[in-house]
Amino acid sequence: MAQGFAELLMYVVPERVRQAQELWLGRVLELLGAERLDAQALDLKRLWLSPQLLLTQTCGYPLMTLLRGQVQVVGRPVYQLPNSAHGNHCSLLVARADDPRQQLEDFRGSHGLLNSQDSNSGMNLFRHALAPLQRGGQFFAQVSLTGGHRNSLAALWEGRGDLAAIDSVTFDYLARDHSEEVVGVKVVGRTANGPCLPYITRVGADGERIRQTMNRALKDLPEVAQVLAIAEVLPASEADYQVLLDYQRQAQDLGLNTL
Repeated sequence: MAQGFAELLMYVVPERVRQAQELWLGRVLELLGAERLDAQALDLKRLWLSPQLLLTQTCGYPLMTLLRGQVQVVGRPVYQLPNSAHGNHCSLLVARADDPRQQLEDFRGSHGLLNSQDSNSGMNLFRHALAPLQRGGQFFAQVSLTGGHRNSLAALWEGRGDLAAIDSVTFDYLARDHSEEVVGVKVVGRTANGPCLPYITRVGADGERIRQTMNRALKDLPEVAQVLAIAEVLPASEADYQVLLDYQRQAQDLGLNTL
């Protein structure tokens, strides 16, 4: 029996989404006849680059800046959520609901919240959206790194920042379940669309077989597909994610190199 690391860690809230991911992954492994290795000791980079990687999900920006040519793209999901369509998603730019500022330009000189500097949804798309509004190569007067989208939402709640970019799939999952984590925030704007987070495997694996198996597992588990709001996994390649580097270049051309 084949063995490999198999983890879906990008979307793990609400709890029923995490459970559905595990059920989906379990069915995929069953259909592939593969045994799942324990990945608890691996951080994300080591998981992504492991020669024993069978299946995981990464962010599109690190795919193109860190992992390019070192992993194989399996496909990208088609989410059936309010801010996702046709295998694309965006980031929602959010602030506290009681903040009197209404337009993005009103937040110039404020305190920005980033989940991490290597995030597409939390930084790259954010930078692209704010670049036309920058002055002197700067938009925010202060930026804090929170370590995650949910941490950014919590920081907004607690008044430790003014504006954040939240991955639309994360936001829509939380909003669908009426989570308290998105109560008290308002959407000020949305970024350009980008391809949804890619599923990847190691170079040399049968990525197309894995993708087809993922789709078969979705059909076998309709309740799981409904919870995940995933219609199918589309074919994808690194070329689909070039647009994210285009967004980076466009922001830099306008004078906003970093947030």
